[in-house]
Amino acid sequence: MLKIKNYVMPTTMEEAYELNKKASSRILGGCGWIKMSKNPIGTAIDLSALGLDQIEEKEDCFVIGAMVSLRQLECHEGLNQMTQGAIRECVRHIVGVQFRNCATVGGSIFGRFGFSDVLTCFLALDTEVELYPSGRISLSEFVCQPKNREILTHIIIKKEPCEIVYLSQRNSATDFPVLACAVAWRNGRMMASVGARPMRAKVVVDETQLIQDYANEKECEQFAEMAAETLCFQSNMRASAEYRNYITKVLIKRACRIMAQRRNEQ
Repeated sequence: MLKIKNYVMPTTMEEAYELNKKASSRILGGCGWIKMSKNPIGTAIDLSALGLDQIEEKEDCFVIGAMVSLRQLECHEGLNQMTQGAIRECVRHIVGVQFRNCATVGGSIFGRFGFSDVLTCFLALDTEVELYPSGRISLSEFVCQPKNREILTHIIIKKEPCEIVYLSQRNSATDFPVLACAVAWRNGRMMASVGARPMRAKVVVDETQLIQDYANEKECEQFAEMAAETLCFQSNMRASAEYRNYITKVLIKRACRIMAQRRNEQ
């Protein structure tokens, strides 16, 4: 059972940061995961009064507040148009609509969970995070950092020409993914973000340009083989390491075929 000693809703980011300096303090997101914790919380910090629950579209990017719900991501027309529906696809399997109305994108990203569909998808895009007080860094750099007492305030997705497909393999519709995979064609190169290995998502980039045209199935197969060899996998109650390795190749090749079909339909 979760126990909270003090609950505070700060009105400034400075106040929230000072409160969060104590080791017993915790930032609250949607509380979908933290509610199962048995560790007592000295001070629970609610960021709801700081205006972080909006998605702002700018000329060159989308700025997503940390308190934006997964349901808001799922329903945002601009984001889903830019990503060809990949963002909607990456959240639609997460439990149910009621849960997605509560769970926040900030909690999904800051937690850096191995099973995170959201983190897997966002890593395949040109994404940055805004931290208080240090400022912006790339998402790929952020996920490699150890956790600290800084506060995630915004996620920034840059607008750029990009083809992206999100796919996942699950044992049941609303369960955690057995494997999550986002494949993107950016700046003339293919990249694959693979999560639920069951470790946190990692990006493999086609540095040697094995894929010149994603409609070429042989080239896509070579990239899929390379990605599966580059990544490491482990076994757990949901699947074996060998199965995850195999499914990685299947999903990458499937994503390439979907991209090619889209292009032919245009």
